[in-house]
Formats: sequence, structure tokens, C-alpha cells
Amino acid sequence: MSDSAEGRAILRQAIDLGVNFIDTADVYQSGASEETIGAVVPASESAVLVATKGGMVRTSDGLAVDARPDHLRDAFEGSLRRLRRDRIDLYQLHRVDPRVPVEESLAVLREFQREGRIRHVGVSNVTVLDLERARRVVSVVSVQNRYNLLERDSEDVLSYCEAHEIAFLPWHPLRRGRISDDPALSSIAQRRGVSPDRVALAWLLQRSPALLPIPGTLSPSHLRDNLAAQEFRLEPEEVRQLDGLAPPGPHPTS
Repeated sequence: MSDSAEGRAILRQAIDLGVNFIDTADVYQSGASEETIGAVVPASESAVLVATKGGMVRTSDGLAVDARPDHLRDAFEGSLRRLRRDRIDLYQLHRVDPRVPVEESLAVLREFQREGRIRHVGVSNVTVLDLERARRVVSVVSVQNRYNLLERDSEDVLSYCEAHEIAFLPWHPLRRGRISDDPALSSIAQRRGVSPDRVALAWLLQRSPALLPIPGTLSPSHLRDNLAAQEFRLEPEEVRQLDGLAPPGPHPTS
């Protein structure tokens, strides 16, 4: 979400419609997403939980991992400034850095949490092993991995989250808007008179109580359609059909 009048208006509309969880990261739009949230959602609006992530950097080639303790300290301070807060509700390690033991990265977040500057800690793009190691350092309340109707490599991570009462926040729940490419999904949507996106989000919501999809949007109509998935119920036969679209598998270890 860019820091524009349009972006601010959509965010305000989302909150007015009852959205109470907003997720971002310091590298999204090079910090502009956090600036938008900071401008629209004051820290005093306690009913809205704001989450962000640190541990990635923008380079000339795109995004790179940097979860070194010194970088995380700087990234966290930058997020506080842009979000206009003195405490972040949920701060997530964006990705495990292969150069840095995950314990060292999370020790920084544990430090900020003990100081009262982080309320909850989460991790993103992790394996079950990563998650187990993380939980030895700090209490982890959420995991954010890629997971959607057609991409289920993190099925084992989801099962772990269910067993340990950890929220699972699937990123790209709509495959960057390409979820409707699947003919079976489109057929169900057409038969029910709703959008394929609504069906895909409803499947996630019915798949597990641990799942909290975080679809993005820049359109008021798309926002309303996303929210309507909460009230849309798939029939058992439809769920079985959608379940069979992609085989579950373990999260990649590379």
C-alpha cells in the first residue's frame, strides 16, 4: 500500500468495515506502507492490531535477507518512527538468515519485548525446525508462510501451529490475484454466483481455525469482496473438491 490519499482512504474504509488486524513490513514500498498505517491508524486506536516485519533489505537486485542483530535493531527503530508508535503490537522476523543463527536474531526481539516495545513476537517463512528453535528463545504467537488453495508446501507448519495454538497468517492467500486461473475453483465460483477470490478465502477460513488470511487490496470493491468471504460457506462436497486441487507437502528446507 503506497502512502497516497487513495491508500489512506482504503485503509480507513477497511477499519470502518471492521478490519482489526493490519499486516505490513518495513520493506513494503520501501517503508511507505508503514507510513500510511502510521498516518491513518493512531496508536490510541487500540482495537486495531498492527503487525510489521523486519529482517529483509532492498537491493539493486530486489530483496535480500539481513537478520543480523544490528540490522534488526535499526529496522525496528525505523518501523517505530514510520508507524508513529512507541510499541509494536506484533513484530515478526521476516526471514531466517542463513548467516545468522535464528536464536541470535530472535534474542533482539526478546530484548525489545522485555523492554515493553514489542507486545507479541512472530516469525515468517519458517520450517517446523526453525519454529521449534525460535520457541526456545521467545514465545511465538504467529507464523507467516506462503499458503493458499494451490500452494500448500507449509502444511506441516500449519499442523504444528494448530497443535501449539499459534496463529498462521498465510501470505499470498490469493496467489497475487492469480488464484482464479484454476478451472475447478472458477467453476464453483460461477455456480455459486461469487468471485473465485471469495471461494479461495472461504476455503482457507474453513480449512483451519488457526488460519487468518491477509489478502491485500487497492480497490474498495475488492476489499468488500474479501470481507464477504467470512460469511460465505462452502458445501462439504465443494470443500472435498477444492482439497484435492493441490497435494499437501512439507515446507522446503532450502
